[in-house]
Amino acid sequence: MRLPNPGRLPPPPRFVLTRRTDTGVLSPIDSLSPAWSETMRLLFRPVIGRRWMALSVVCLFLGGGTSTAAFQWGFGALPVDLHATEWILRARAAIAQHWSLTLLASVLSLLLVLGLIYVRCMLRFVLIDAVVKQEVTIRAAWINLKASGRSYFLWLLGVVGAVTVLIFGAIALSLRYLAPLRDGGRAWFASALLVGELVAVVLLGLLVTVLIMLTDDLAAPLMYAERISLPAAWRTVAMISRRDPGTLLFYVVLRFAVSMGISLAVLSVLFPALMGLSSGALVSAALVILTLRVVGLAWAWNPVTVILAVLALGVFTAIIFAILSVVGMPGQVYLQNYGVRFIGSRVPSLGVLCRASSPWRRRG
Repeated sequence: MRLPNPGRLPPPPRFVLTRRTDTGVLSPIDSLSPAWSETMRLLFRPVIGRRWMALSVVCLFLGGGTSTAAFQWGFGALPVDLHATEWILRARAAIAQHWSLTLLASVLSLLLVLGLIYVRCMLRFVLIDAVVKQEVTIRAAWINLKASGRSYFLWLLGVVGAVTVLIFGAIALSLRYLAPLRDGGRAWFASALLVGELVAVVLLGLLVTVLIMLTDDLAAPLMYAERISLPAAWRTVAMISRRDPGTLLFYVVLRFAVSMGISLAVLSVLFPALMGLSSGALVSAALVILTLRVVGLAWAWNPVTVILAVLALGVFTAIIFAILSVVGMPGQVYLQNYGVRFIGSRVPSLGVLCRASSPWRRRG
């Protein structure tokens, strides 16, 4: 055995940026490729219509597509004047005259919002289960992951409630102290305070968005793999981020860039699709009216025509929902896959579940 020359100093260690394939830990860039491969395998190898429909419904509740803009644009293109604003004003006036109706409307609205948030939390774990197992079983995943979804729902409700109370508290304080400041000749100070509050609200909203994104991408898969609560999953994520904060920061930046690219791609498909759909609805309505005039009839509002209009509007809305969900679904699946592959390479329990569903493991 030869000993090193005692007269020479050992060379200093060098930091080399590698992919760290020997340890299996993937960087944010390295996670893009396996996420793409697993997404393609889930959706296109082979193409299963039932799987696409199930994932489209799941991703629609998770925020796939731009539903608000689509509905505003689509309803405005209808050839029938629905007088929606007038109906809403009349309904608000009728409700305002009866405190019981006001209370009932408030309770129903709150229950609807809470129900949608709960469904979103549950379907998040359904999507993670589909991404990990490469198969979609909504009912079984809903039953088996009910505890994880409930934990996520309660903590999300607490965060959203705290942020809402904080914002309304800041607004109330502003309304109380801004007027005396302006009357006292300190208008510049009141303006600066108002601008500062607006900036704080924007920054707080951005922070909440990042936290929810990291929860969906990283903490929720840990809850799924280890059957732990959301605070325990966040402790694991925080421990990983402390060991390599630069990697987590780069993941957040790259995740936003990828989501922006996916959004642009989805909008490039949605815009012509919705334009064609609205044009088709306009042409169909015009043909119906022209046909009635040819046979000597005229369109008039009565119970029959109201029912027909409601049915047509229902079909139109269902088609819009279908387009939004189908077009936005692949991007949602890919983003979830991206987070699962990134955190799965750092957490053994999740990595084992991901490797168990790989085609090479099944063949072996």
